[in-house]
Amino acid sequence: MRHHLMNLRHVPDDEAEEIRALFDQHEVRFYETPPSRWGISMGGFWVHDTEEAERAKAILQEYQRHRMQSQREAYDEWRRQGEGGGIGYMLRRKPLRTLAACLAILVIAGLSLLPFIRIG
Repeated sequence: MRHHLMNLRHVPDDEAEEIRALFDQHEVRFYETPPSRWGISMGGFWVHDTEEAERAKAILQEYQRHRMQSQREAYDEWRRQGEGGGIGYMLRRKPLRTLAACLAILVIAGLSLLPFIRIG
């Protein structure tokens, strides 16, 4: 019987590499299927044995807890440095692109609502 451990769709390369190293370190006998380019198959890490699946899931759970914490800390540090977040940041970094995007949104919304405005 096959046991799916983790979906690899939208998983960053560094995270997948860390998980491979973690499984190797803990001698988890896993195999991997890659996600398809068109999003039809999800890909993932798999094991055959039920006991191995239980052990691997516990290892993954601990890893993901640590990863979430470290990524949250990195994000908080990034925000403290004044990076990212909101339209104000985007206006300062890329004003023309941001204004063009806002204008495009207004034009699309206006065209979409035009038939309903004419009815009234």
